[in-house]
Amino acid sequence: MVDFSALTSALDLMFSGMGPWIFVIPGLLIGLIFGAVPGLQVSMAMALFLPLTFTMDFIQSIMFLTSIFTGGVYGGGVTAILMNIPGSSSSVATAFDGYPMACNGRQNEALGLSLGASVIGAFIGYVVLFLLIQPLAVVVLKLGPLEMVLVIAWGLTLIAALSGASMAKGLLAGMLGLILSQVGMSTTGVLRATFGSSYLLDGVQVVPAMIGIFAASELLRIRERQTLSTRDDVPPVAFRPIIRAMFSTFKYPSVLLRGSAIGVLIGAVPGVGSSVANLVAYGEVRRTSSRTEEFGTGLPEGVIAAESANSSSEGGSMAALLALGIPGGAATAVLMAAFSFHNIVGGPAFIRDQGDLVYAIIVGNLVQVLLLGIVGLLVLRLLGMVIKVPLRYLVPSVLALCAWGGFGVTGTIAGVLTVAVFACLGWLMRRHSYPVAATVIGLLLGRMAEGEMVRSLQISGGHLGSYLLERPISMLLLAMMVFSIVVAFLKARYARRAALSPDTQE
Repeated sequence: MVDFSALTSALDLMFSGMGPWIFVIPGLLIGLIFGAVPGLQVSMAMALFLPLTFTMDFIQSIMFLTSIFTGGVYGGGVTAILMNIPGSSSSVATAFDGYPMACNGRQNEALGLSLGASVIGAFIGYVVLFLLIQPLAVVVLKLGPLEMVLVIAWGLTLIAALSGASMAKGLLAGMLGLILSQVGMSTTGVLRATFGSSYLLDGVQVVPAMIGIFAASELLRIRERQTLSTRDDVPPVAFRPIIRAMFSTFKYPSVLLRGSAIGVLIGAVPGVGSSVANLVAYGEVRRTSSRTEEFGTGLPEGVIAAESANSSSEGGSMAALLALGIPGGAATAVLMAAFSFHNIVGGPAFIRDQGDLVYAIIVGNLVQVLLLGIVGLLVLRLLGMVIKVPLRYLVPSVLALCAWGGFGVTGTIAGVLTVAVFACLGWLMRRHSYPVAATVIGLLLGRMAEGEMVRSLQISGGHLGSYLLERPISMLLLAMMVFSIVVAFLKARYARRAALSPDTQE
C-alpha cells in the first residue's frame, strides 16, 4: 500500500535541509489573509503569486502554493465567525453556528474549534491520500489514451454541472477554455489562430491568463465598494480561550471523522471542492444529530463539521491532480500550472516514476497543516481587522501586482496584455454567472486532451467507434459521463419547476 523506498527518499528530500520549508510560513500568511478578505479568493492568491515560484525548485514551489491553499481554506472561517461574513464560499456553513457563538460572547471558543477542526481535518485528508495514492496509481495505470480523453471530458462535465452556474453555462465556459487551448502550434505541427502574431506561436500563456481571469477580474468586480465590510463591531480575540477550545475539538470525534470523510470524498470529485463539502458535512451532521433544532443557535458541532470538511477536501482534490493529472478546481488548476512549468505532468506515470516527489508533497503538506495551527493562532487578531482595509488602496496595488506578474512570466508586454484581456473576460463571465474555473481548466487540459485523442486515433487506425467498443473501461467511463449529464439536467429541470410552483411563489 505504501512504497517505503520512495517514502524514504521523500523524507531525505524534505528533511535534509531548510530549503523546502523556507516559503511555507509566508505562504500560510498569504493564504490566511486572502482567505479572510471577502472577495479575495484562495485561487486568486495562488495565481497572483505563481510567477514567484519560477525561481524556486519544484518542491519549494509546490510547498509555497499548497501552503497558500491550506491557509486560505481556514482563513475564510475567521470573518465568518466574527462578523458573519464568510471570507470565501468554502466557509458559508461555518457562519451558521460560528457567528451565533460570537454573538453570545463565545467567539474565542468558536475560533479555537474552527482552527482545531481545520488542522485535524486537513491532516486526516492527507493521511488518506498517503495511504491510497499507491493503490490509486495501480488502477490508473490501466488507463490508455482513449480513457484519458474520456476522463478529461467527464471531469470538465462535472465541473460544468457542479460549479453553481447552469449546466449550459458551465459547458460553454469549459468549451471556451478548450478552444483557447488550441491557439498556436498543434501537436501535429499546424499553426492555428495566431493572427500573424509571433507571441501566439506557443499558444495562450497560461499563467498570465490565470492571473487575469482569477485575480484581476475579481478586483474589477469589487472595485465599486468603499471597504469590504461596513461593520465596526469586531469581537475581541484572546489566545488562552482559543487554545483551550482547540484541544476541546477532540471531544467530538464522531463529528470530526464524519466531516473529514465527507470532505475527502467530495474533494476528490472534479468541480465540487471545499464549498460543497462545507455545506454537505454541516447538513449531514445536523440531520443525524439528536439536537437538530439547536443547530444555527451556536452549537460547536456545526463549526467542527463545516471546518473539518472544507479542510479535508484539500487532500481529496490533490488525489485527482496527482493520480490523474486533472485539477479538481481553481486552486489545483494553479498547482497544475506550476507542475507544467517544471516539466512535470501529474498522473499515473508521475506516481510510478517519481514516487519520491509524490510522497514529498504529501509529507510536506502533513507538516504544513501542523504549522497552520501555530501560524493561524498567532495572526487571528490581524485577520479580524484586515477586512477594514479601504479598497481604494487595495485594488490598485493588487492590480499592479497582477500586471507585474504577467510581465515577469513572459518578459514582454504580451504578458501584461494577456492579463488585461483575461481580466475583462473574467469580469464579463462573473457578471453573467459563467464559471471562470471551467474555462481555466479547459485551457489547461485542452492540449493534453488533443494529444491523447491523436494517439487514440493512431492506435485505432481511425476507427475510434470500434476501438471504443473493445475497451470496457472506456465504455464504463462514457456511461458514467452520460449518467452525470442526465442527472445534472434532471436536477436543473426539477429546480426550475420548484421555482415556478405556486407554493414557492407564495
